[in-house]
Amino acid sequence: MIIQSANFVKSSANYLQCPPMDKPEYAFIGRSNVGKSSLINAITNNRKLAKTSGTPGKTQLINHFLINEDWFLVDLPGYGYARISKVIREKWEKMIMDYLFKRLNLMNTFILVDSRHEPQKNDMELFQNYGANQLPFTIVFTKTDKLNKNQLSKNISAYKKELFKQWEELPPMILSSAVDKKGIDEILDSIDNSKSMFNPNLIN
Repeated sequence: MIIQSANFVKSSANYLQCPPMDKPEYAFIGRSNVGKSSLINAITNNRKLAKTSGTPGKTQLINHFLINEDWFLVDLPGYGYARISKVIREKWEKMIMDYLFKRLNLMNTFILVDSRHEPQKNDMELFQNYGANQLPFTIVFTKTDKLNKNQLSKNISAYKKELFKQWEELPPMILSSAVDKKGIDEILDSIDNSKSMFNPNLIN
């Protein structure tokens, strides 16, 4: 897939404020500071599309971007950031969960995981939540350019080992880097292959 246009549509405080569900939608979510905005900008080949920040917790709303006038890319707030109040964290979690379960045009979620770290509790809980509710998702390991092959292989194997404790079959996985554009084509191919499955007539 070639990205010909990528435009910001709107930010929403909850799923009810999101754009009409007339196009297939793909969400990106991950722990705070996982490199989500950088990856989105790499995918769309637009360094200014999603706002990047060294401060975790920058994204606080559901951000919709219209790609090729054909599908929505959705930037969801990061999770697992400790330096916010419990009230705000719980509000974010409800906003995200409502979006994930009630957006009928959501075709897939790309869950971003920092490849430099060992399996994190919040990530594993999110995987289980998706699995228990039969929501499709793809794990995208970010920042792979910061590790050598042995370190990367070791960390990916650790995630697989943890997943196999609960899963009989592993979800799709993509190794990515916003710096060298690794994994970008795989992500876009995944989106391109599933867009045809979207049927707006099934959404009331």
